Amino acid sequence: MHTNADQIEDEAQTEPAAMTFSDLGLSAPVLKALKDIGYETPSAIQAATIPTLLAGRDVVGMAQTGTGKTAAFALPIIDRLDLSQKTPQALVLAPTRELALQVCEAFEKYAAHLKDVHILPVYGGQGYGVQLSALRRGVHIVVGTPGRIIDHLEKGTLDLSELQYLVLDEADEMLKMGFAEDVETILADTPDTKQVALFSATMPATIRRMSKQYLNDPEEITVKAKTQTSANISQRYLISAWQQKMDALTRILEVENFDGMIVFGRTRSVTEEIAEKLRARGYSAAAINGDIAQPQREKTVNQLKSGKLDILVATDVAARGLDVERVSHVVNYDIPTDAESYVHRIGRTGRAGRSGDAISFVTPRERGLVKMIERATRQELTEMSLPSVDEVNVTRLSRFDDRITAALDETARIDAFRDIVAHYVRNHDVPEADVAAALAVVAQGDTPLLLEPDPEPAPRRERTDRGERPDRGDRFDRGERGDRPERRTPREGFATYRINVGKRQRVEPRQIVGALANEGGLRRDDFGAIKIMPDFSLVELPADLPHGTLDRLADTRISGQLIELRPDSGRPQRRTDATSRGRRDDRGSGDRGGYGDRGSRGSYRDSGDRGGYGDRKPRHKRDAD
Repeated sequence: MHTNADQIEDEAQTEPAAMTFSDLGLSAPVLKALKDIGYETPSAIQAATIPTLLAGRDVVGMAQTGTGKTAAFALPIIDRLDLSQKTPQALVLAPTRELALQVCEAFEKYAAHLKDVHILPVYGGQGYGVQLSALRRGVHIVVGTPGRIIDHLEKGTLDLSELQYLVLDEADEMLKMGFAEDVETILADTPDTKQVALFSATMPATIRRMSKQYLNDPEEITVKAKTQTSANISQRYLISAWQQKMDALTRILEVENFDGMIVFGRTRSVTEEIAEKLRARGYSAAAINGDIAQPQREKTVNQLKSGKLDILVATDVAARGLDVERVSHVVNYDIPTDAESYVHRIGRTGRAGRSGDAISFVTPRERGLVKMIERATRQELTEMSLPSVDEVNVTRLSRFDDRITAALDETARIDAFRDIVAHYVRNHDVPEADVAAALAVVAQGDTPLLLEPDPEPAPRRERTDRGERPDRGDRFDRGERGDRPERRTPREGFATYRINVGKRQRVEPRQIVGALANEGGLRRDDFGAIKIMPDFSLVELPADLPHGTLDRLADTRISGQLIELRPDSGRPQRRTDATSRGRRDDRGSGDRGGYGDRGSRGSYRDSGDRGGYGDRKPRHKRDAD
């Protein structure tokens, strides 16, 4: 017989009834918006955070991307907005412009049934004119990156005197990117009466100190990230060189029996390139990414749902919250670098108990990512081989047979063509089988029905076939070339770029990441190795950078100096007689070949290179922007 304590423990261990959003105290317009979106049951972070914020308490949330934290802070803010107030009531700080845009999109969806709610994204790389005109008209919610928010505060164009809610989203990422000083400045310069919600995947000492200093008796909420994939999703990976991925994808499309498919690319330009090449190969494909307007995104997703589109090529941000029943396959054209992104991506298939397939392309240097994902998800990924020519041809013949079978069912049309074929046979004395083959050629057109066999690979030559290589140990030890940086081959899909700041400017990798990410619209996944030299730095970035990226970064400064981003040629700078005798006083100018003296150009752009980025210029130097 159980004691009372045993009964209480047994009751505590029973599964609670499923909670709904209506149980959290949200208003009717917000609940209606959630119903339209298809949200039914709140996630753990939402169930714990929403009632706490609605009660007016500060919150420190330990939660990673993919746990639903955006809705956890956005819904209470939307629920309590005073639409008559024209100055900003809520400010959300995000580390990157992609996250800021994603949060803005979420706010707009949640506020769909409230009239005249104005939400403004504020980030570096976007012109001030759009932001200034919106601020003059009046906004209720501002979502932005710390550097650009500071710019507006110092210019007097952003009034936070009546701010009621402040959210720090992915606070640890903001600190890694060098925004600590900016974040603390914003916290200190906003009303003490504001309610603060801080979300972070980790809790380093700096964030712990910040929460104690600027938050008022916060409720601490910890939610473990979901890194378990669905058991009904078949997970495979293919080892493929970067240059061979498109051919590999085409073969997979030939042999896989898929209904709808989502192909994930790492960057916006990659998604557009994949979609364009798939359309050229005859597939119905379209891309969605951060550059696609919301109406176009909705139209494209609806085409996928209705069957007018078979393949959607997307970035992580663009596919967030996407739920299309007919998606049977997910392909990671670029394998994600963290387990949560992987789980989020492949979760677009195998939903509601249905089976699904996930295929990831892995370059030889990315094998370690497969092991990392397997450890995090506790599920094994099966290595697959590239479909052979024979497999592709068997599939093509099978589909050709199906087309013939389907045509034979159209009795009326078959009878008409039977008479035509019989007439041809009588008049030209050609066997019916030959006529049928000729008609197949006409129907197929110039595209061959079957693939040619793959060419035999050339035998690899052993190193001994070339004789002994001469010792090149002193290759770079020639006169004054001893200070050249060690050159390394960028990883697959990346190229090396050069920027004109280095150790003499006390630059750190986080400052470089922060500046390029926010001004150029790059993500953390877009950065490879960073090597800081005395007068310049080398940064690995995607080899297929969009054309506009270099333009957006043209006026970017770090520690007050123009970075002058450009592809690195791998060759040493030309040395003048002066430099052969000793370094010139104007250090670094010799590293600007082809760019001229741009030190006086433009203004001090500062949306991504501010927090802890060395000496800050006086206000009048930076207000020229």
